[in-house]
Amino acid sequence: MTTAAQPYASDVAFSPAVKAIQARKGSREAYARSDQRGWRTEVDDNLAAFLAEANSFYFATASMDGQPYIQHRGGPKGFLKVLDKQTLAFTDYAGNQQFITQGNLSENPKAYIFVMDYAHRRRVKIWGEARVVEDDEALTTSLMPKGYRARPEQVILFKIAAWDTNCPQHIPQKFDAGDVAAALAARDARIAELEAEVAGLRGEKKAGAS
Repeated sequence: MTTAAQPYASDVAFSPAVKAIQARKGSREAYARSDQRGWRTEVDDNLAAFLAEANSFYFATASMDGQPYIQHRGGPKGFLKVLDKQTLAFTDYAGNQQFITQGNLSENPKAYIFVMDYAHRRRVKIWGEARVVEDDEALTTSLMPKGYRARPEQVILFKIAAWDTNCPQHIPQKFDAGDVAAALAARDARIAELEAEVAGLRGEKKAGAS
């Protein structure tokens, strides 16, 4: 999404102040080339696949006077859904009833999604605007993960302005407990299978020697 004031999608992040600092510190020329190549403004197959595996992300908003706020959102893999090439959506579960995110969005629609994949050391940054949808039972039901134990309160729709990825530098590698448990279970099953095979071979050897 570009405008006359923002000829490049990356301008959503690279404001004149940011560009001035990049120029002063020597990185503006390189980023100018990336501006021309273009940040992505629509969901492609890679982003869709990445989000389908995500069970956690951070959602940032700000009040009208610019006070920032960031909150974690979690759920089963794929709970952050792609509705179309420029729209993401998720069910907002009932929580501590502070309503800071909703209050911010009521006066400032600008929002930001940050998704981290620690296991593969990947991260995706998504800029855009968001709005809260209340009292739409059909939409809420369609987005609510089946069997997930949470009470849906409303839906948040996110319109993508631009998205980009980061290099893996400095991302610590961490693994989801459920994925580790599954890997250990598969390992234990394979060990049991091999032990049974060894026991069978030993039995055959004893039978042949007698």
